[in-house]
Amino acid sequence: MAFALSLLLLGLLAPPDAHANTLRILTSMPPALTEPYVEEIERIVPGLEVLVLNKNTVSAVEELLRGNQRAFDVFWASAPEAFELLSRQGAFATDSGCAALRPDGFAPFAISSVGWAFLRGGDTVVPRTWDELLSPVYRGQIGMAPPSRSGTSHMMVERFLQVRGWAGGWGYFLDLTENMSTITSRSFGVTDGIRNGRFGVGLTIDFLAGTSTPELDFRYGEPAILFPAQIGVLAGSGNPDRACDFVDFVTSEAGQRLLLDPAIGRIPISDKVRDEAGDRIPAAIRAAVRSQWLRYNARLASDRYWAVNVIFDLAITDKLDRRRVLWSRLHALEGRVPPGELAGLRRKMRQMPVGEQEVRTAGDSGFANRVMDLTDLPDPQRALIRDWEKRIEAQIAGVEAAAARLEKVAR
Repeated sequence: MAFALSLLLLGLLAPPDAHANTLRILTSMPPALTEPYVEEIERIVPGLEVLVLNKNTVSAVEELLRGNQRAFDVFWASAPEAFELLSRQGAFATDSGCAALRPDGFAPFAISSVGWAFLRGGDTVVPRTWDELLSPVYRGQIGMAPPSRSGTSHMMVERFLQVRGWAGGWGYFLDLTENMSTITSRSFGVTDGIRNGRFGVGLTIDFLAGTSTPELDFRYGEPAILFPAQIGVLAGSGNPDRACDFVDFVTSEAGQRLLLDPAIGRIPISDKVRDEAGDRIPAAIRAAVRSQWLRYNARLASDRYWAVNVIFDLAITDKLDRRRVLWSRLHALEGRVPPGELAGLRRKMRQMPVGEQEVRTAGDSGFANRVMDLTDLPDPQRALIRDWEKRIEAQIAGVEAAAARLEKVAR
């Protein structure tokens, strides 16, 4: 109720025609990025009032999938699969007349990539590659947000599923649970956790560890895969003309150059502005732009959006403590039991008992576009999730039982 009251005071729950010169933006972007653009558009359009509601990408998508009931004008986020998913449901205005927008109602405005953040000048040994994060040096030192609550984490997990394949991608994150300290509640919890000393390395997106957090440094994962951050005008907008003005400004040369402001530190989508920036663009990004095969398949990611979210939570978020204890037990058995049996248990720990094909089949069903809210599920989806949960539980319980048997032998 308090949240609803605050939105009412902001005007976000008012009827669309109550504020004819008000622009409502729904975004996952941090204030360090949104505020300079809001200030500039309010200067360009006299009398315009811009209201910004910040939500993580997954919850924002969930709200828009139910319908744009609060008449937001603009959706602004980094996860490309979120735009694909919303576009399939007709969430964007395809007849807005905005010159900058594609026919589907949205357009890219910046480039991002994922990697890891760490405390600048700290004593953490900085990993050079993704596989180095699996080293025992980082045991208990890695934090990340779950994809069900973070568009950044969803892109990161999908990046591995696409580059390493379904089995290899899940195997990486299941392996990584040995070194994880925690699963944070959302993306900003990763950078906060590093600053607060909860863990030394945080898996995140470049701009969250950029100029808004100068005490942090960032390393791109190699090879860097680029994600187009995008902006679009929503169907049901209460003020489509002002929404178009805003999008046109963000994607204009002036708007693109604003991204290079050190206080923002984002990478423009404009080739011209990027070329002008020269060495201000990280070398890893310049190399990735030239590597056409490193494109991110947002459509594939949107096809299995809800499934990846659910599977990660069932197998990792909900089981993290048990997995970390199991990894410790297996380490304690080294040199005391036959190495082949121990290796077999480690392989099981790295296996995902849910197959890609069944996820693809589920993606053809009518509930494929659900992304987070699991409180009101259709019976087929509820049954499928229960089946996945049982398989994951049976697998980890089997490893626990096998470890107990080996511990008895070792004694």
